[in-house]
Amino acid sequence: MSELTYTMQGGYRLPNLLPPQEPEMHLGKYALLRRTYLKQHRRVTFTNLLTSGRLNQHLMEIEQVALSRMELLTSQMAKAEGVTEELKASDPMKWTGLMNNIRHSAEETVLNELICN
Repeated sequence: MSELTYTMQGGYRLPNLLPPQEPEMHLGKYALLRRTYLKQHRRVTFTNLLTSGRLNQHLMEIEQVALSRMELLTSQMAKAEGVTEELKASDPMKWTGLMNNIRHSAEETVLNELICN
């Protein structure tokens, strides 16, 4: 345990308190969305994660799970709707439209399951 240091301000000794320092990490789309959601709607959880030094770890876990979930949902939905490479070759515009719809549906599911809960 480290020793506390103090700073004099206005005749008072105030402790120099800093949250545990976390390593800098590149946060992806889903990690940033989760951080924003926690800050705005789950302030206690956000503060607890921040002060315990586990916020970045939590955000990176959410990012990884969200990306793998997106990939899984997209492939399952594409298979269920018959969106194949053959369709991509024969009718690229139809394939693009279907894939965009599938990605949007998968992302909505991921946002509801992982980000905004």
